[in-house]
Amino acid sequence: MNFLELIRKRRAIRQFDSKEVEQEKLDYILECARFAPSAVNIQPWLFFIVKSEEKKKDLQKAYPNRWIDSAPFYIVACADSEQSWKRSYDSKNHVDVDLSIAIEHICLAAAEQGLGTCWVCNFDPIICSQALELSEHIHPVAIIPIGYHSSVVKPQVRKPIKEIVKTI
Repeated sequence: MNFLELIRKRRAIRQFDSKEVEQEKLDYILECARFAPSAVNIQPWLFFIVKSEEKKKDLQKAYPNRWIDSAPFYIVACADSEQSWKRSYDSKNHVDVDLSIAIEHICLAAAEQGLGTCWVCNFDPIICSQALELSEHIHPVAIIPIGYHSSVVKPQVRKPIKEIVKTI
């Protein structure tokens, strides 16, 4: 499959099968995240693999939408704001940009492996941080449930290229 086919295959999945994900697939996904580019190659991220039912329940308190319960595990992508690059002109911290690239590597790698993901950002970061016992300079950016999807994947609806690209 070429890159465009992979991008078209990747969707936000909210229904997971109970089938366990093979460790080799998880290792592959994490290796893809590890090679994501970051500003000045600082790699200001930390990924938590949440498999225990106890920790999953703790995280479900941070995001109470019940569809997430069906995922066999979550990756919580966290940003290290102490290690991140800051732009010299305005001190803009690029940690979220860097981590977003790594998260999308995770989602695309999972899709390539036949797995579904969903990029969850609408969660309570305080509850999530407490559940993971994060230090002050580490903050959660996304919870990514991962697993085999059990639903039929609908075609994506995308804006036409002429609506999103302007040549000047």
